[in-house]
Amino acid sequence: MSAPLISGIQQVGIGCQNVPETWKWYRQVLGFDVPIFDEKADAPLMTPYTGGKVQSRQAALVINMAGGGGLEIWSFTSRVSQPANFKVELGDLGINAIRFKAPDVKKAHEWVKSHSKEATGPLSKLPEGEGFWGTDPYGNVFQVTSDATWFQTKGKNVGGVAGVVIGVSDIDKAAVFYQNLLQPLHVVYDKTGVFEDLPTSIPGQRFRRMLLRKNFTPDGAFSRLLGDVQIELVQALDRTPKKIFENRYWGDCGYIHLCFDTLDMDALKTKLQAQGYPFTIDSESSFGMENAAGRFAYLEDPDGTLIELVETHKVPILKKLGWFLDLQKRGLRKPLPNWMLKAMGLNKVKDK
Repeated sequence: MSAPLISGIQQVGIGCQNVPETWKWYRQVLGFDVPIFDEKADAPLMTPYTGGKVQSRQAALVINMAGGGGLEIWSFTSRVSQPANFKVELGDLGINAIRFKAPDVKKAHEWVKSHSKEATGPLSKLPEGEGFWGTDPYGNVFQVTSDATWFQTKGKNVGGVAGVVIGVSDIDKAAVFYQNLLQPLHVVYDKTGVFEDLPTSIPGQRFRRMLLRKNFTPDGAFSRLLGDVQIELVQALDRTPKKIFENRYWGDCGYIHLCFDTLDMDALKTKLQAQGYPFTIDSESSFGMENAAGRFAYLEDPDGTLIELVETHKVPILKKLGWFLDLQKRGLRKPLPNWMLKAMGLNKVKDK
């Protein structure tokens, strides 16, 4: 078997109107309290998705040290980030929800209910296991569920990003794309019907749901932190879904992209282009983000959902001491030792 080209989910982008305010909620309620970078700059390479003009933005990449992917909390500074002009329903085309993992789903449910002022759904039986749905203060839907992979759970009721729920128009076509992108990826379930756990305002609506999972392998500097990947594809069967970012910019309000930690960008680009999935953006060389750097690229799934790929070259381990790691010299595939990953937690932001 060839070596994996993707380690795991690096982050999910969340477009908002105020980065500090949004990060505060995710920090206090869901435990994303360690910043990797927080900077204001222009986004010159993203003009295909920002109206053909260079836009300015603030972006903060934050992680939860329990394990799982992080969040890139993102806001325009050159314009007001725009929300969708319709109520997004489950099955609409794009990222519908983030799946956060929890070491104990019941304790996580109690924690979120007591620390968030927003609506939190009941504990429910999912097609696999138990979990619950919730909403952040900005209308973004999330799910909390169990997961088998953890970096550390001490003091954390909710972990990082385990995966996402993506609305698609053709589940079979979408599954081929994600399986090609994330090989090896296996089907956990593929079910059709009316599901009691789903947070939809349209009663009796039928869906097809398919959960795809990439099991953890020790490939990549951050693999032990990132863990498994869960992608749930959801297809609405009784209505024509809308595209969540229709007539809006990348970076507007909502879940703007799903980003994977990439181990060999050149090899992945060659493979995906041969399969008919071209990159729409490629920085080609290392691109700096405050104290971090890497090569990034974008492509689209069959419904236009934006997938970001990042080959990390430089990352801060302990900012206070000016300790940064050059992964190109060290090698992208070799996992970082646990003590070095834990040192990143010393950058934690504590609220008074």
